[in-house]
Amino acid sequence: MSATEERIKNLIASNLEVDGEPVSVPADLNVGLRDLGVSSLDVVAFGRIIQQEFDVPFGIEQCNELKTLAELVEYLDAQSS
Repeated sequence: MSATEERIKNLIASNLEVDGEPVSVPADLNVGLRDLGVSSLDVVAFGRIIQQEFDVPFGIEQCNELKTLAELVEYLDAQSS
C-alpha cells in the first residue's frame, strides 16, 4: 500500500461517518465515497480536508470528476510529482 493510500484511509476513518459510524474503507479502492454511503455534502467537506492535508488544489470539480478512491490516490500522486 502506498503512503498516499494509507493517508487517505486514515483521513476517511478519522473524518467521515455514515449513520454515526466511521466509514470502513475496503482494501480495494475502486469504490467511491458515495458508494460507501457518504453524503454529497460530506464528500465536498472531505475535499477541503484533502486540499489542506496534501496542499493541492481540490474543489467541487475534483469531487465530481474523481469517482473512486483509487482515482483520488492517482490524482494526489500526480500532483506531488
